[in-house]
Amino acid sequence: MTKVLFVCLGNICRSPMAEGVFIDLLKQHDLSDQIYCESAGTAAYHTGELPDSRMRDTARKHGIELTSRARQVEAQDLHEFDYVLAMDQSNYRNIMQLTQEPESIKAKVMLMRDFDEQEKGGEVPDPYYGGIDGFENVYQVLKRSNQAFLAFIQQEA
Repeated sequence: MTKVLFVCLGNICRSPMAEGVFIDLLKQHDLSDQIYCESAGTAAYHTGELPDSRMRDTARKHGIELTSRARQVEAQDLHEFDYVLAMDQSNYRNIMQLTQEPESIKAKVMLMRDFDEQEKGGEVPDPYYGGIDGFENVYQVLKRSNQAFLAFIQQEA
């Protein structure tokens, strides 16, 4: 089974939305028994909390229910997951700081937007301190990126 971990800062906005969108895609393509995913944050600010209510509302508008609980990414995740997708450069750096030997980890650590044709290699903006439009924008970015990422891992298999 292929395992994917989506990572942002607090694990209450971007990464739970990435997880929810990806789970929805897996269901649509009947791949839930072949690919597993979770989300985590680089910081422990919100451990145990549900995703931000504005992000849950945005997801619900698109038929997606976000029910995961925030947790912090750990060094062990780099050995358990096949892919770790960071939402921005800061998250990427924090993930890579979890290991002294990057060549020894199982996971391929990448940026989520490496798969976004509209802004390859860009960052998924953090909507936390902005207006509601930012949450919808994040959904759209993650939908595009996850569709391309799913195609990528299917080619890799």
